[in-house]
Amino acid sequence: MLLTNIAELVTNDGAAGDGAFAAIPDAALVIEAGRVAWTGPAGRAPAADQRTDCGGRAVLPGFVDSHAHLVFAGERSAEFAARMAGTPYHAGGIATTVAATRAASDEQLRANLSSLRREMLAQGTTTLECKSGYGLTVPDERRSVALAAEVTPEVTFLGAHVVPPEFAADRDGYLDLVCGPMLAACAAQARWVDAFCERGAFSADETRAVLTSGQAAGLVPRVHANQLGTGPGVQLAVELGAASADHCTYLTDADVDALAAGGTVATLLPGVEFSTRNPYPDARRLLDAGATVALATDCNPGSCFTSSMPLAVALAVREMRMTTEEAVWAATAGGARALRRDDVGCLRAGARADLVLLDAPSHVYLAYRPGVPLVAAVWQAGELAAGRPMTG
Repeated sequence: MLLTNIAELVTNDGAAGDGAFAAIPDAALVIEAGRVAWTGPAGRAPAADQRTDCGGRAVLPGFVDSHAHLVFAGERSAEFAARMAGTPYHAGGIATTVAATRAASDEQLRANLSSLRREMLAQGTTTLECKSGYGLTVPDERRSVALAAEVTPEVTFLGAHVVPPEFAADRDGYLDLVCGPMLAACAAQARWVDAFCERGAFSADETRAVLTSGQAAGLVPRVHANQLGTGPGVQLAVELGAASADHCTYLTDADVDALAAGGTVATLLPGVEFSTRNPYPDARRLLDAGATVALATDCNPGSCFTSSMPLAVALAVREMRMTTEEAVWAATAGGARALRRDDVGCLRAGARADLVLLDAPSHVYLAYRPGVPLVAAVWQAGELAAGRPMTG
């Protein structure tokens, strides 16, 4: 299939420079067997049996959302309203969702998960990570990772989300459960292990125990780090070779230097700050230091109930001093880096044909027209998955 009459084709092709945004004006793209076969100027496009006229609009790689919590029941709108009225955010609200999730049936959880997945796809997200963490018992965490695995291979075991109420007087007992029977029940259907290293959640020593246990079981670490204040999370993530340190809202100079020197991606979640009225991460500081930055939604029912990667891009540009090119790269190729993937987040030859057609001539419109539904069509592995392109 040939896509032609593309005003701007964002390729993020590594040939243009490692970590560089790259785009081709007046472009075309060929898809074969679910992969990108060719990109280049429209005037040099090869012949094809099937053609799709993009109508002078922009085509981007599908968004890669590398941080989401989608297996849950219930909602927390009252908590949000209280925050907007001045109540400070803290991690304790997670317990509300844990209670609702434990009480829900598999069918209820699956229905909510599927609904959110469709919502993400319609907004251009073609690859997503999904965490457990709202069960916090062995059977509930097991079913959470199993349900997540139905919609994505990027499943994260997050038994170390918070200590549940029944273990409030026995933190060591809960840590033993997470590192032992719970991990054993979940590891086969997960790729990643995560922990919330934060005041009110888990200490550095507790986080290290969870992550090293996960590594021993074959999982790769990622860390909720430095969301509510400075702390050990970022340094621990880099030390353990975590794929990403997520949030990174409060960073010391040593944290920034560690991220710039190591292989851990700084995943920023601006929807959280939008939804909690906390300070935004300093993306400019990280980028200028040479750190790799990703953007993700952190879609969850408490601190950030949005599934919109376009919103994350707009907030990154407006509130975190990222350029439009940096923000789009972070939401596509950056997310792929955070998931250690090289087959998504770009549109170079051989990559999976995950594409987003914008009802706009340029990627700039994602920030220029915030809140407007600009995604006209989405392809996953070369198949139309959402929307309607113009076809010739």
